[in-house]
Amino acid sequence: MLIVTARIPRRRLMAGGISALCCCLVLVVALVLSLNQGAVPASSTIHQMDENENRVAYLQQLGWTVGDAEPVTQELLIPETLDESYESYLALLREQGFALEQYCGEHVQRYVYSITNHPSGRSDVQAVLLVCDGTLIGGHVQAQDGSFVSTLTFPSSTPSPAPSTRV
Repeated sequence: MLIVTARIPRRRLMAGGISALCCCLVLVVALVLSLNQGAVPASSTIHQMDENENRVAYLQQLGWTVGDAEPVTQELLIPETLDESYESYLALLREQGFALEQYCGEHVQRYVYSITNHPSGRSDVQAVLLVCDGTLIGGHVQAQDGSFVSTLTFPSSTPSPAPSTRV
């Protein structure tokens, strides 16, 4: 029987453990970034939305085809407090990673684009983008008559009707 022992100084052992943890952290971050590659975020981290070309490009990245007409633009004031009538719309925005509550009391621009490729075949579908100081803070897709409101994500099938809340 052969027994081998080794003596490793505590300082080297800790340095090796820290190095191993750093390597694991780098691998996890790289994995997360590679899994998200190609995904278009629908969240409030999207900046430089002051220009029409950037907004149209964003909608196209999500899979939407935008009509040739200029968007309908409107300036809105987000109320200081959002009552329960906003709850379903806030839930729709939260699902996409937006937090409209952070913009209470702010003036925002509302851009409405005509969508020409909705899977339902409807010609009255619109994409609505809310922009504050160049940052996308919210958005949704809706029927012009208000019969449905859905997320900005391109649907794999026709959306189920949801209560409409116009902003």
